[in-house]
Amino acid sequence: MQRTLVVKTTAGADFPERCAQAFTVAATAVASGVAVSLWLTGEASWFAVPGRAEDFELDGSAPLVTLLTAVLGGGLVTLCTQCAARRGISADQVLAGVRVAGAATFVEEVMADGAQALVY
Repeated sequence: MQRTLVVKTTAGADFPERCAQAFTVAATAVASGVAVSLWLTGEASWFAVPGRAEDFELDGSAPLVTLLTAVLGGGLVTLCTQCAARRGISADQVLAGVRVAGAATFVEEVMADGAQALVY
């Protein structure tokens, strides 16, 4: 059975270190061959919108756009339905490869056999 790492980040530019940690862990896991699902919630929701990850900077951290691209290339990226709605982000405004899904999908992923969830 392959294990899946589900990483949920509620932190965006408001808590840059937590945000960068979540993206770094997700991208590192993808590079290691781990099945990864990255959930963008709260202020991290903005990184589902084109151009937003490019604007994020944190000294000593890999560029967020590079980390996000890595996860999109080898894993799954999901934008929280409610978080998107609260920010006026529609499904047609998000990056290619980002899906919009809600709590039921998140629960299904974290309860699956072999799943490990991390929340930042």
